[in-house]
Amino acid sequence: MNSPLLHCGRFELSLARPLLMGIVNLTDDSFSGDGLADDAARAIEHGQRLVAAGAQMLDIGGESSRPGAAPVSAAQELARVLPVLEGLHSCGVPLSIDSAKPEVMRAALAAGADMINDITALQAPGALEVVAASSCAVCLMHMQGEPRTMQLAPRYGDVVAEVADFFRARIATADAAGVARERIVLDPGFGFGKTLEHNLALLRHLAELSVDGLPLLAGLSRKSMLGAITGHPAHERVFASVAAALLAVQRGAAIVRVHDVAATRDALAVLDALEHGRIQ
Repeated sequence: MNSPLLHCGRFELSLARPLLMGIVNLTDDSFSGDGLADDAARAIEHGQRLVAAGAQMLDIGGESSRPGAAPVSAAQELARVLPVLEGLHSCGVPLSIDSAKPEVMRAALAAGADMINDITALQAPGALEVVAASSCAVCLMHMQGEPRTMQLAPRYGDVVAEVADFFRARIATADAAGVARERIVLDPGFGFGKTLEHNLALLRHLAELSVDGLPLLAGLSRKSMLGAITGHPAHERVFASVAAALLAVQRGAAIVRVHDVAATRDALAVLDALEHGRIQ
């Protein structure tokens, strides 16, 4: 049987094995302390190091989406991401732009981005049209509320069912706009309007969120849920992050978005050898 493929701009990615998406954070208030705002040269070097360490995709973001984060203008976001996008364009892996603004999406795609990673799942006016007119992949993420207020009092009747229903609705909307399913990835949005209990329920039942068999992206790296479990600050959550990525892959994640690429790569290599007998 042929392996599933993700159509992703310049690339067609096999999903036969989980993919590592490395994080290139260009904000000035990153929750994990790795923001490289206004330092394009360092950000480009960081992206190159992530690829050398085993990243198969890079996610470039210029606006913080941590709880309580204040928005930035499209102009400021573009000033941060475009030089880095251009500097990494020939690094050999797909480049994703983490943005919810249609004007940022449009400019990034024109500059060669291969994927749009949108925490609002293309709900901004014009976002669907921008993506539909391109060949990029798109990650549709679930978020209850918006970054400034999402963690104040998140509530669900059944978080797994509600996130799955949200995915069904957004997939139908994307279908109607002409976005092929082979270009869509789904992200349950760990930490985006969820309590620890909600996050654990989503991870426990992750496979149920692969609506219509579409691939799942899990972004758990260094998040506060891991701090709540371990008691460690963000920069000391490497081990918990690797464990969370491993558990997500075991439960069906096709892509894991991580800060610690090399450590996660090695853990997934052990899992692959154990479960499939594949030695890298």
